[in-house]
Amino acid sequence: MKLLKKIAVVGCALWLVPNLALAQEMTAAQTAELGVKTLVQTVVANKAYFLSDRDRYYAAIEAVLDSFVDFPAVAEVVMSRYAASATDEQKLRFASILQSTLTRFYGASLVSYEGQELVFLPNTSKNSDPRADTVVGMELRGGDSAFRLQYQMFLNSNDEWKLKNLSLAGINLGRQYFTQFSALMTKYNNDIDQVLNNWQ
Repeated sequence: MKLLKKIAVVGCALWLVPNLALAQEMTAAQTAELGVKTLVQTVVANKAYFLSDRDRYYAAIEAVLDSFVDFPAVAEVVMSRYAASATDEQKLRFASILQSTLTRFYGASLVSYEGQELVFLPNTSKNSDPRADTVVGMELRGGDSAFRLQYQMFLNSNDEWKLKNLSLAGINLGRQYFTQFSALMTKYNNDIDQVLNNWQ
């Protein structure tokens, strides 16, 4: 459980980044580093509300989360091949569901963060296309252990780096959620509305 909390905390570090006026002038790695600082500031400023006013605590996190994560893109990653048969309304609804679910999951995990060292790893992959998706790697180091995290970011139509998928300790979150989505599609005879109604 502690391991899951630690990797969730750092996973959230990349998700919680403010909207950057100069985002198109920054690399994906630079955006991620700035995101960690913003995350710490947000937690420090609102941590006391976790027990006294949890809605306020989550709202502070969600406000920052919403400015960096492209949840419609996340929803399409999770839906994968089923996205083609989903309506725009269903995609937006699923994006909203994911936003709420992940905000609360990561928000709760952040409370247990203990200041472990976060080290960004050099990008070893070379791509001649400057608009290609970029994977930013980092490690959470504490004691004798190190946990690898990877984040898939892309440039949107406004040339802003946005997050659409991540892997924590080798677990691809988009793929894991797709497995859940696919199982629900089978259970509810490919009725996407029923899948969304029963998503947990």
